[in-house]
Amino acid sequence: MKPATAAKKLGVPLSATPAEFQASVISRDELNELQSSPPAWLADLRRNGPHTKQVIAAKLRISIAGLLRGGITEPLTTAEIEALKAENPAWLERERSLHAELRKEAVRPKQG
Repeated sequence: MKPATAAKKLGVPLSATPAEFQASVISRDELNELQSSPPAWLADLRRNGPHTKQVIAAKLRISIAGLLRGGITEPLTTAEIEALKAENPAWLERERSLHAELRKEAVRPKQG
């Protein structure tokens, strides 16, 4: 598979992966090996970032759309995410409450 597809499946931005990874074709077996026994570079990326929008949104407990509404369009490191949590700007608070409300609605039984 293409490196971009493999990076997406691994949950890391392609631009943050090593040049060898970006230049190679990854087989399904190689992907499985990376997932089951991540090399140091992958473990470090997962721990410290930069992280994809999906990971950032999950760590902030908001939706990806909420990230975009908050102006977050680029990958963030773990330190940047933690700083944002500590700062807790108004948009983040608003997005968290909106996301929590939408999740409640999703689990509420449908009345018919």
